[in-house]
Amino acid sequence: MIPQVFKEVIDLGDGREISIETGKLAKQAHGSVVVQSGKCMLLCTVVSNYEQKDLPFLPLTVDYREKFAAAGRYPGGFFKREARPSDGEVLTMRLVDRVLRPLFPKDYTAETQVMIQLMSHDDDVMPEAMAGLAASAAIQLSDLPFECAISEARVGRVNGEFIINPTRAQLAESDIDMMIGASADSVMMVEGEMEEISEEEMIEAIKFAHEAIKLQIEAQHRLADAFGRKEVREYEGAVENEDLAKKVHDMAYDKVYAVAKAGSSKQERTIAFATIKEEVKASFSEEELEEYGGLVSDYYRKAEKAAVRDLTVNEGLRLDGRKTNEVRDIWCEIDYLPSVHGSAIFTRGETQALATVTLGTSRDANKIDMPSYEGEENFYLHYNFPPFCTGEARPIRGTSRREVGHGNLAQRGLKGMVPDDCPYTVRVVSEVLESNGSSSMATVCAATMAMMDAGIKMIKPVSGIAMGLISDADSGKYAVLSDILGDEDHLGDMDFKVTGTADGITACQMDIKVKGLRYEVLVTALKQARDGRLHILEKLTDTIAAPREDVKPHSPKMVTRRVPNEFIGAMIGPGGKVIQELQKETGTTIVINEDPVTEEGIIEILGTDQEGIDKVLAKIDSVTFKPVKGSVYEVKVIKVLDFGVVVEYIDAPGNEVLLHISELAWERTTNVTDVLNMGDVLDVKYFGVDPKTRKEKVSRKALLPRPPREDKKDSPSPKKED
Repeated sequence: MIPQVFKEVIDLGDGREISIETGKLAKQAHGSVVVQSGKCMLLCTVVSNYEQKDLPFLPLTVDYREKFAAAGRYPGGFFKREARPSDGEVLTMRLVDRVLRPLFPKDYTAETQVMIQLMSHDDDVMPEAMAGLAASAAIQLSDLPFECAISEARVGRVNGEFIINPTRAQLAESDIDMMIGASADSVMMVEGEMEEISEEEMIEAIKFAHEAIKLQIEAQHRLADAFGRKEVREYEGAVENEDLAKKVHDMAYDKVYAVAKAGSSKQERTIAFATIKEEVKASFSEEELEEYGGLVSDYYRKAEKAAVRDLTVNEGLRLDGRKTNEVRDIWCEIDYLPSVHGSAIFTRGETQALATVTLGTSRDANKIDMPSYEGEENFYLHYNFPPFCTGEARPIRGTSRREVGHGNLAQRGLKGMVPDDCPYTVRVVSEVLESNGSSSMATVCAATMAMMDAGIKMIKPVSGIAMGLISDADSGKYAVLSDILGDEDHLGDMDFKVTGTADGITACQMDIKVKGLRYEVLVTALKQARDGRLHILEKLTDTIAAPREDVKPHSPKMVTRRVPNEFIGAMIGPGGKVIQELQKETGTTIVINEDPVTEEGIIEILGTDQEGIDKVLAKIDSVTFKPVKGSVYEVKVIKVLDFGVVVEYIDAPGNEVLLHISELAWERTTNVTDVLNMGDVLDVKYFGVDPKTRKEKVSRKALLPRPPREDKKDSPSPKKED
């Protein structure tokens, strides 16, 4: 039986289209769609079990995978099967998860999976830009309880014109690369990087993307209506007890408010809040706790949240005693680790990051091998968040999605300030040693100082700050919080991280937890973020005002040389013999690449000993030396023969040429040693290749004064012998 296919098309306004269809593939899933643009096709399925789990959160898994077969390729390495997700896939999973998760009911705890896979790749389409659209469209076709349709769009700007879902080639010319997730009436997520744009320009880009998202949501509604909307499933929600909620609120609210207003440290607050919670629970009998224990804890958390939020909105005070626009105390230090190439500590309140920099050659670049993109990163940042930084002990199971996401944000904020002519591959590692709010922004600050300490000629220093928002929908009051604490992140309505220089924004990440956030509130947050960012930037430049003039004595120095393609083989030698011996002799690392455009050889020399680097440079000069016809060169005699001497060019050791006996002097020379001996240094003139002998010709006599010719008439006739 031929399946009935339902399809809707979204016009991007520039000749490109996105189609969403259902009814052909994966019909046993609770919802499935195929999203296509050009030759790029994504299959998205959603399935949610019908049994609720006894959990305080939604066990939602968003999985995005790019199949190598989609691009007609094999997976790299020995194991020819897709294995763990790449960082790029993990970042796409996070982008989708952050928009979907808040729209499920708080009491919905059924195991839920959203699976998105790239089935066909198109070089001109970046598939991650359509992942959010695919996820939402699949959910709209299911019976899952979900608040409203959403979508995501990528926005770029080329020559002042905004573009929705730009190609990779367009992004290379764009000064903005942002992903925006939104419902029809609210922006919910923003993430991206920019080339020092203003706050107003960023708002314009968000608005432009939001208009495109509205069209994508309308298409989802049309598809769901045509397919036939399913009745939303019933599930066993959370039990509510209004009397119990009021009792817990009355017992806890004032006490929590007093602790919050005291402006204590994180540890003191945690202990005080735990004490209040235990006092509340102690007021109930064992029988009541057995019946309502879970609800008591839930209602206490709500009372605690309400008290902290009210304190901030009504009195402008925060948990640690700061005003809404104040940044915590900061101290910084550079050159902390003696053996690394660059290091810095950045501490802001109870958040601390230690960044290290390692300098290497192009061989140390981060290789990216995905079906949708192959390339290298010569600047990359790794972020580590060990459990001790929050005073916890828990299992360590590899790099988490959160670590990948936070590291990527910091990297995007910094990479635009690494100059294009930086000769090194630069790896930055951030170790978060303490965390109480915005360790990713502390990473940006520590990494900036560490790179300047390493001698990387950053175009401008970069700082970062995390902003928060607490709002009251009934009164319309709101408070924008600078440099949020961890507790404020959980209790607030917005988490907004922004990095930038003194002249503009370089990256941002925003998650909005309330509907209908007004753009004027967002503008206020951005401008307040700028003030805080500049304050932090001043602390960084007070610690290190400019990059070091040179790398540290123990750091590797990098010298790059370009040579004609014809000399690459001579530099490498048979089986790599020449380059291997040269590296061993000089203690350097030598990497030879070919420029894909000019086909020149690019030779990178990395070493800590200048003498070793100089020896490599001398070898390059020797290999690439080509004497110029008519020029004069200084040479040294290295071999004496009956018919001349072999000389070596002083400026190009290893390059030899025969100086024939006939070119030693104007006078007839019988014995070579009457004119030159081993080790003699002299000048010769280069005449190029002799067409008769087809050998290079040099002459000493050409530089000597030519003796006057004798007149044959005046010369005495030889006497005849008797």
